[in-house]
Amino acid sequence: MKFFIDTANLAQIKEAQDLGVLDGVTTNPSLMAKEGIKGEGAILKHYVDICNIVTGDVSAEVIATDFDGMVREGEALAELHERIVVKIPMIKEGVKAIKYFSEKGIKTNCTLVFSAGQALLAAKAGATYVSPFIGRLDDVSTDGLKLIEDIRIIYDNFGYETQILAASVRHPMHIIECAKIGADVATCPLSAITALLKHPLTDSGLAQFLADAKK
Repeated sequence: MKFFIDTANLAQIKEAQDLGVLDGVTTNPSLMAKEGIKGEGAILKHYVDICNIVTGDVSAEVIATDFDGMVREGEALAELHERIVVKIPMIKEGVKAIKYFSEKGIKTNCTLVFSAGQALLAAKAGATYVSPFIGRLDDVSTDGLKLIEDIRIIYDNFGYETQILAASVRHPMHIIECAKIGADVATCPLSAITALLKHPLTDSGLAQFLADAKK
């Protein structure tokens, strides 16, 4: 399973890259705003800065919700760097845009997916990635992991190559369960990735080894 970091913070991206397990980055307007990145020029430069740190795909989201606007923004984003994946919302015009980009050979990430039907449409249109938001489903008392299971079955049934990118991943158990179910990618905060490192028996075992080595 691939690990993407869900942030626009360059320091966190570099830390994840240095750890040696990072496969890509996802961002959105909210994450850009959180880092104080404002204005079209600054946002586009920030995407390039991210691409220069990582070696994998970087999802950059369009703001437009109409077909022509998404195409215009998406083409501009794709020209920024070869690692850019155009992030498109799961709406009617978005599906059309995904089909357009697919035919042009431009990678896409269909975002804000909350049902298996939406994921099926995204795959039919040729999306590179589909992003089911499992944490947000959990927030409304719906099983987000069950959605990952359903999409995996559908994609395997028909041989769709669209990768399941589990988004809104909140904690390390989300990552583990997504890996067991067969998600292709998990995108999450750095804290969720580094939490996988931790176990009290590792800490106590290492302390014992070091104590014994001093004897």
